[in-house]
Amino acid sequence: MQTINTSYRSLSFLFDLNWDRLLFAGALVGSLWLGSVVGGL
Repeated sequence: MQTINTSYRSLSFLFDLNWDRLLFAGALVGSLWLGSVVGGL
């Protein structure tokens, strides 16, 4: 149980540090997808 709790805290800490990078990557993928949909019309 302690291992699960420790890994959860470290994942939460990494997410707190890198949420803006994840948001940027998601926006990039979303814009590429939207561009391909619009270009395919």
